[in-house]
Amino acid sequence: MPKPIRTSRRTWAAAWVVLCAAGLAATAGLNASSTPDPRPEKPGGAECAEYVADIERRLAEARQENQGDGVLAFSRVRTGTGDDCGDELRDHLRGDR
Repeated sequence: MPKPIRTSRRTWAAAWVVLCAAGLAATAGLNASSTPDPRPEKPGGAECAEYVADIERRLAEARQENQGDGVLAFSRVRTGTGDDCGDELRDHLRGDR
């Protein structure tokens, strides 16, 4: 049986250093080459503004009728775009305008 080739600890350490450096360089290159996707514009801006204004009007009417202790619910079925204005409405009602 042939005698195995003996390698020193320095050789193994150097091999690991080279492999780690190559991995780090490859990771950095991949991270630099991938650019984030641009955020899409929010569609339905005017339609959502109209929807938020309608809800504000209904809330004002409910306050005038002194229904402050009840639950005010809204439902709206949208056809066509499939876009909903949930984010805009949430921001408006939280006061993040």
